[in-house]
Order: sequence, then structure tokens, then C-alpha cells
Amino acid sequence: MSAKSAISKEIFAPLDERMLGAVQVKRRTKKKIPFLATGGQGEYLTYICLSVTNKKPTQASITKVKQFEGSTSFVRRSQWMLEQLRQVNGIDPNRDSAEFDLLFENAFDQWVASSASEKCTFFQILHHTCQRYLTDRKPEFINCQSKIMGDLPGERNQDGGVEGRTLTPSCENTRITTSCWTIINRKTLELTKKGNSILHSAADSVTSAVQKASQALNERGERLGRAEEKTEDMKNSAQQFAETAHKLAMKHKC
Repeated sequence: MSAKSAISKEIFAPLDERMLGAVQVKRRTKKKIPFLATGGQGEYLTYICLSVTNKKPTQASITKVKQFEGSTSFVRRSQWMLEQLRQVNGIDPNRDSAEFDLLFENAFDQWVASSASEKCTFFQILHHTCQRYLTDRKPEFINCQSKIMGDLPGERNQDGGVEGRTLTPSCENTRITTSCWTIINRKTLELTKKGNSILHSAADSVTSAVQKASQALNERGERLGRAEEKTEDMKNSAQQFAETAHKLAMKHKC
């Protein structure tokens, strides 16, 4: 199980939350430690996670999760509601960079992601989530590459995967994937139209055949009706002829 899947299972699933995305980070600048602070727990890995509640109304939050050296479990640290996010700084809009800043109402952190592509993916999910769940005050995205601000081709599930369509780890690949899906959708629509046309043609052919068969039956019925009328006329004529012959025979006999 990957680290992100484990975080989703251990940290968010028990609270009936769904993790949309996560990025492994480390601080760009060392955090100032108070002079009287005691020793820490050693080295650790840090993840910035984005999640939403499964219950309505949906609430989104950003959570800092740590995994300490020698431990297989994860620990929830700081957490902010998405409404508290004020600014997302991509640092450099002209190149792929792993650095970024997050400004909240009461906190400011400077981070370096494990890779530029992982940061890019997280930014896309974060931007998409802000547009979807925040109606009033949305955070400002500055110094971000324009390709990061596009719509996602799918939404990540609680295991960090993407629901519906595949989101690649590279921003460029994400754009290419989106274009491919656009082409596939267009071709699917064309095939659907062609299929409908074929179905309509087949239906018209069946309808025409039924109409012809019905017409043939009607014509046959009319011919049978006329034959029955002629047969009845011949029967009546024969009966009249027989009666006339009988009368003539009785007359000559007398």
C-alpha cells in the first residue's frame, strides 16, 4: 500500500472523509524553535493533504500529516478549513518548480514538494476543489503556470486515484490526456450518431416491409372477397337454372 493510500485509510476514512490529493513536502526554510523547547521525535516525512467530508453539506480542509522515522503509522498535525486559505503561490510561472507557499488566515508555510510534477498535480486538484466547493471568497493563485489552472479530467478518490479518467503525474501529460479524452469523446459521439442512423434506417426498412406485407394481405383479402361473391352468384344462378328446368319438365309432363 502506498503512503497516500495509507494516509487516506488511517487519517481520513475513520472520520468519514475522502482524501482528494496529497503532496509530500519539506520546509524551504527552517522553522524557528523556541529556546526552551524540548527535543523532538527525530526525523519525519510531511504530507499536505486535501480532503472533503462525505456528509452534506460538503466541507473541504487542508491537513498536515507526519510520519516519524521508524514508525509505520501517520499522525495528524495542523488542519485548516479550505475557507481559511488566502493565497497559493507557485513561486515561478515560467518553469516547473517544486517550491510553493501556502498562506492561511493564521499561518504561512514555505514548502518544497518531492517533485515539480507532484506539486503540479496537487495544485490542479486544489484549484479544482476551490472552484467547486468555495462560493464566496476563493484563494488567490499567483505565480502559477497557466496549465495548472485547467479543469481536471477526473476527481481523485480516497486512495489517491482518479475517478472516471486518469490523471498523469505530469502537467504536460495531463493536458495531453485531456486532449485525448476530448478526441475520444468526439469520436464516440460520431459513432453514436452513425449507430443511431443505422438503427433508424433498419427501423425504416422493417416498417416498410411490414407495410408492404399488410398491403399484400389486404389485396389478397379483397381478391378472396371477390371470389366468394362470384361463387355465390354462380351458386344462385345454378339454383335458378335448376328450378326453371324443373318447372319446364313438369309442364311438358302434364
